[in-house]
Amino acid sequence: MNKRVTIAAIVAAAILVPATVYAASPLFITTMIDEPSPIANAGDAMMAEKNEEDAMADDNDRKPDGTMMSKDEAEIDKGSTEDDAMMKDKVLVETGGTFAGAGDGFHNAEGTARVLHLGSGSSVLRLEEFKVTNGPDLYVYLSADKSNADYVSLGRLKASSGNQNYDLPDGIDLSRYDNVIIWCQSFSVYFGGAQLTTTSA
Repeated sequence: MNKRVTIAAIVAAAILVPATVYAASPLFITTMIDEPSPIANAGDAMMAEKNEEDAMADDNDRKPDGTMMSKDEAEIDKGSTEDDAMMKDKVLVETGGTFAGAGDGFHNAEGTARVLHLGSGSSVLRLEEFKVTNGPDLYVYLSADKSNADYVSLGRLKASSGNQNYDLPDGIDLSRYDNVIIWCQSFSVYFGGAQLTTTSA
């Protein structure tokens, strides 16, 4: 009988110890990442485009007969280009919120979440100055509330701290999925989140 108990204890330990290590070890590990802002990248691209347009300006200011346009004619032509650039800026609408932990004194989160609607038509969720209690199997969700009852997964959390970007699915309804939450899939635990509101346009 004692032999059977010993064998059962060994089997139980063989199962429980790895599971405990898997669940607990991330709590003592901080992972970091620092991804650049997609708006900065978009700004660099627009600046390069503007420089190219400026380099071509002299050619564009020439009339078909090879003579230069008058100052007034050139200003009218350039005005339309500037209007186009302003329209590109206006489509960079920002939605954001501030992270808070689960409120249990253990699962903590801080930083900001920003949804950037870029001029290209794509949208990116950016976490800035972000930090969350680490854990196993953490994912980033856009959710209708602080649970996983109705959500869209953006994939695994890239790191427990630092600036990071997540591409949003085309056509996602942010009036419905207006909570960014950090969720442990293995144990169905809410680690923290941020509610999104429109902050500028």
